[in-house]
Amino acid sequence: MLLFQCRLAYRQTCTVPPWIWLPTLHTCILASCAPMSSMREPRAMMCGRCGAYLTAPPGARSVCCALCDAVTRVQRRTSGLEDFLKGLMYSLMFPPQAPPSSSGDRLPASYPREPGRKRALLVGISYSNTKYELKGSVNDVNTMSYLLRKRFGFLSDNILRLTAEERDPNLMPTMKNIRLGMRWLVQGCNTGDAMSLVVHFSGRGVVKALCPLDFEASGVIQDYEINETIVRPLGPGVMLHALMDTDNSDTVVLDLPYRCRILSRFGQWKWENYRAETPKGTNGGLAISISGCRDSQNTRTTSASPVVGGAMTYNFIRALESEPSTTYGRLINAIRAEMSPEPQLCASEEFDIYRKPFLL
Repeated sequence: MLLFQCRLAYRQTCTVPPWIWLPTLHTCILASCAPMSSMREPRAMMCGRCGAYLTAPPGARSVCCALCDAVTRVQRRTSGLEDFLKGLMYSLMFPPQAPPSSSGDRLPASYPREPGRKRALLVGISYSNTKYELKGSVNDVNTMSYLLRKRFGFLSDNILRLTAEERDPNLMPTMKNIRLGMRWLVQGCNTGDAMSLVVHFSGRGVVKALCPLDFEASGVIQDYEINETIVRPLGPGVMLHALMDTDNSDTVVLDLPYRCRILSRFGQWKWENYRAETPKGTNGGLAISISGCRDSQNTRTTSASPVVGGAMTYNFIRALESEPSTTYGRLINAIRAEMSPEPQLCASEEFDIYRKPFLL
């Protein structure tokens, strides 16, 4: 009521536009309502450059990101009244506009025009000539492509590869191209036709996000965006398999609700629901992810393979070559036998891992 009376009295005696008088009123009112106790608690925030999650100690004015070394300023917490006034002032100065939509971007001509019922998106990022450089990411894409074609009947024309070795700029693993690639992967996935979709990512990741080639400039791809793009649209009869070979990959990468805990090598296991309050499932299909390590663990390369590559990709392929007709439970146990950071199995729904055969 006090705010309304102040604005009414001021506007009756002055013809100055609101974007001039409102900031002055905003400053006067906030001088007596700024919260002080909140500055005594640690704060969760995101890196201003790469989007990694950071924790600011009490009283800190800035935080340095351990991933990209960028310094992000800690913003002062605001009260509900301050947020309201800021929003009101902004709405008066700048008319609301519809957010840009990526659905308007057409798929490049170099992408397969008629993807079949079996299709795969393979992403390998080496981050060459940077301090984040990884060895073997492109090799991972090559070996996965060979496995899909020779073992599971995928056609070369239905495999989209995004690596830095591609000459076509539309096939570079940038944020824009990875987003387009995910859209290409799920085309027609709600028509009721049976489909087998595969997404394989070999590169760097942070908690709840993947790092594209240009993540320093464009940011990271968050888990909720990945879920909305390639998980939520999956209709009946469609199965998606995601193999994540990164230094931080777990259920959060696809934001799937169920995580399978292997309790022992003798068959004990159970599913745990990590998204009970927020639906993150499909539209009738099934999404399954196998990742190389837990969020608190780190693994990337292996010396066991004659070709340098990611440990997760190598042991995944090796397990399938050793036992082609396997189940999800036996597959995970075979990978666990070769990797000290244990692999993680996540899904959009529960199933019996020792009875369900692994099929792509």
